[in-house]
Amino acid sequence: MSKKVGIMQPYFVPYIGYWQLLNAVDEYVIYDDVNFIKGGWINRNRILVNGNPTYFNIPMLGASSFKLINEIGVNQDEKLIKKNLKTIEEAYKKAPYFKVVYPMIEKILKCEKDNLAEYIAYSTKIICLYLDINTKIHMSSELKKDNSLKGQDKVIAICKELGATDYYNAIGGQELYSYEDFEANGINLNFVKTNEITYKQYNNEFIPFLSIIDVMMFNSKEEVKQMLTEFTLINNETKERCLWKK
Repeated sequence: MSKKVGIMQPYFVPYIGYWQLLNAVDEYVIYDDVNFIKGGWINRNRILVNGNPTYFNIPMLGASSFKLINEIGVNQDEKLIKKNLKTIEEAYKKAPYFKVVYPMIEKILKCEKDNLAEYIAYSTKIICLYLDINTKIHMSSELKKDNSLKGQDKVIAICKELGATDYYNAIGGQELYSYEDFEANGINLNFVKTNEITYKQYNNEFIPFLSIIDVMMFNSKEEVKQMLTEFTLINNETKERCLWKK
């Protein structure tokens, strides 16, 4: 019996490609016990503000690239939470699905979890619930594995622990992994490449790869669920496989 597994660092309300990967696998691992990357996408993303892509962040405590992601705290200052909510409200209050999506974002930003990894995992599960993504989610820190392993070796070890026959990764990971090494361990390596996805963002020129917040504000739940299937699966056998359908 086949089992598809995906492993990615926790990212805060990321772009549509992340959700495509999460939806495509049977089990998904939030890679929370690796080093935090400053200036990356772990604690921040971009939304559309006055027609421009604009960063917004989870305010953090004790952030350092010398710490693991699950060792970093979240600043629960009410003023900062209200500021983020006000930014999102002002940006999207005229969007067609604001009344549906905003309460969900409010619930996410008011999450009382003080740990960054747990906070992001909570936001991921809330959005999965809305989009009917039923993939089983694990935290990597809770899995039995050899933590002395690094990079690809550690990923393969996690796949083996979960009994994976197929490993799915975002297209950006092509330089990090070897088809041959995965095959030697009885695992098929696959990459998810997001197809060109566009939608109306008010009357502005379309800006791609914004947060899933932007996608959900301008598209119905059913439209977003359709977008989850709009990718190409690349692997060693086919290199280019037709549009995947679950």
